Amino acid sequence: MPAAGGLMAEVSWPELAEIVGKEYLRAATAADAIDGIEVQRVAEPGTPEDLAHALRWAHAAGLKVAPRGGGTKMGWGNPPVACDLVLSTVRLNRVLEYAWSDMTVIVEAGCRVADLQKTLAEHGQRLALDPLWPERATIGGILSTNDSGTLRARYGSLRDLVIGITVALPDGTLAKSGGKVVKNVAGYDLSKLFTGALGTLGVIVQAIFRLHPLPRQSRSLSFSGTPESLNQLLLAIQASKLTFTGLQLRAAQGSAHLDVRFDGTPAGIEAQVKQLEQMAGSVAASEASANVWTSHETIWEGATPALVAKFSVLPTQFAAVCAQAERSASAQSLAWKIVVQNVGAGYARFGGNTNEQSLRNAQLTLREEITKMGGTLVALGCPVAVKRGLDVWGAPSDAQPLMVRVKQRFDPDGTLNPGRFVGGI
Repeated sequence: MPAAGGLMAEVSWPELAEIVGKEYLRAATAADAIDGIEVQRVAEPGTPEDLAHALRWAHAAGLKVAPRGGGTKMGWGNPPVACDLVLSTVRLNRVLEYAWSDMTVIVEAGCRVADLQKTLAEHGQRLALDPLWPERATIGGILSTNDSGTLRARYGSLRDLVIGITVALPDGTLAKSGGKVVKNVAGYDLSKLFTGALGTLGVIVQAIFRLHPLPRQSRSLSFSGTPESLNQLLLAIQASKLTFTGLQLRAAQGSAHLDVRFDGTPAGIEAQVKQLEQMAGSVAASEASANVWTSHETIWEGATPALVAKFSVLPTQFAAVCAQAERSASAQSLAWKIVVQNVGAGYARFGGNTNEQSLRNAQLTLREEITKMGGTLVALGCPVAVKRGLDVWGAPSDAQPLMVRVKQRFDPDGTLNPGRFVGGI
């Protein structure tokens, strides 16, 4: 494995142990490596102040740091240039303040999503998102990767749900933005800036969210057909007055399905289902289980090696993306499948061939066509050898110069996750 930072002989690790506690600083193992880059130590601070102090110490020592929550998405992004220290939020796992009457919650970044949802459910409420692997994923992790899930169709993305944030900056500052009220207009909106920044600007330690009631009942239908016919039905549903909470298109070799979910009262759901069935006409429909909404998780499952990419296109282009995925996979003798949400964000998987160049080629041809459509494609999960042969983010956009300036403002020395983000940030 490549070496980490090359600075270990000059670093006094006992100083860091005094900050986080001796029992919460350990030598890294092979499991802590990030895309083959070895890590030297893993620290687990117990308070936001200790985390900020540890980050300031690492910055002063010239170390490269990777924040980590549940570790479910540590393979996302490009391989880091170097990583000496993993700064874990595993001990920052508390629900600090739950104002159920105001429908807001303050939670630490290391709290697992499923644990937070269980607490909120006691008062009939929820954080209206369903990200990947909620039993392991943490609040800080889903914010850093902007992972919202299928409920985004009704309730918006994480940037719409988070109303306040506290972050530790490389110089040890604990910066706060937003507050406990649903509407905030004062100050710089760090919440939106840090959401999706992959931990390259600072380490999220706390977040404040707006909440929504749990539905009385939920019902899902699944329609079968061709990607073209289902794409047209999806567009018709979007243009209607139906208040769906989930709408996704799933496709693979020889099959395609459109899933629709309604939440509410039994009478309200029944009325919407009847309207939907009238709209669908002859398109075959069946009752679907709640498991269909974990398709964005199951697309990660299967034989390896494989490549999973996240893409974004207009809803009118879903069928075209499926057709291009079929062509790209066929040219490389690969299997493929896609799941895409109504907002235009989806995942594509290529697999079934041990040739790493085939995976790379299939991804590149799909990216080329999606780019022509005005969309984007990012390779999230793939073997390190495949990742090293391409920039997983694709060509930088016009926003790249601004992103570089933001990085220089918050992390001028490149302490956090160097090289992992767009354009090598």
